[in-house]
Amino acid sequence: MPRRSSSSKSKKRARPARGQSTGPRSRQSATSMSSYLFQLGEKIRAVRSRRGLTLQQLGKQCSLSARFVANVELGRGNISVTGLRAIACALDMPIESLAADGQPASPAFDQSTAFLRKLPPSQLRDAHKLLLEKFGSTDVAARRYRVALIGLRGAGKSTLGSLLAQVLRVPFIELDKQIERDTGLTLSIIFDLYGAGGYRRMEREALAAVLAKHPRFVLAAGGSIVSDPVTYNQLLGDCFTIWLRAKPEVHMARVLKQGDRRPIAQSRQAMRDLRRILWSREALYRQADAVLETSGQSIKQSLQALAILHRHS
Repeated sequence: MPRRSSSSKSKKRARPARGQSTGPRSRQSATSMSSYLFQLGEKIRAVRSRRGLTLQQLGKQCSLSARFVANVELGRGNISVTGLRAIACALDMPIESLAADGQPASPAFDQSTAFLRKLPPSQLRDAHKLLLEKFGSTDVAARRYRVALIGLRGAGKSTLGSLLAQVLRVPFIELDKQIERDTGLTLSIIFDLYGAGGYRRMEREALAAVLAKHPRFVLAAGGSIVSDPVTYNQLLGDCFTIWLRAKPEVHMARVLKQGDRRPIAQSRQAMRDLRRILWSREALYRQADAVLETSGQSIKQSLQALAILHRHS
């Protein structure tokens, strides 16, 4: 059998294993994962200590060995979702609090979370509103002059927002267009290059810049801004927020009337998708200060209703 040359051997040794990458991005990802596992372990250890449980006791309650639990607390164990759920149940703590990316929460945060989890939806909305009013960055008087319109595409945010801004004699700002101006990129390119996470970061920065620059305005926010808790809390805390609500059929008809054929071109189940998105966001949209139904209303009627809502804000 002929012998392989030394160059062939060296090439084989240099080849990375299947599924393994040795580039800078891979090393950065590995570092980030190690940091996350360490934070997760710190949270588990802190809560276990407050509960007065030993490693053996915690391991027994969640059917894991004490040694494995110890490794998890040291950031050396990549625990499964089911294992983390078992630990969360044993510690009587929401799994999302343990899994959240960040430093260990304070006991006061854990206690508040446990209290809020027991509230029915209606009271939970009230509690959230009280927190925004108490600890928001802008007082009630200032919020009145910062009007933010939210809702799905086709709700009338751009049309009604620009008209309301003329009535109030304040600037009209479309947050998505502000992002495009700030970055010099279209939204489609932003999503292609940076993904949804990158867009969310830019949206948060754009909103902060608008709030810092303008004491008064009417703002049309992107339909998905409610999906980011940090940005949406900022909007709710600093602006008088109005949900422009419409029936799914009305949303679709308005988008098509504007010449946007993407809902039909990209999905045969466009209406079903639209209903699903509206259903999934409805509870978030309802956190707004006011709701305006625009279905079956003319632009003039909706504008008059908006002006009334603003006067009574």
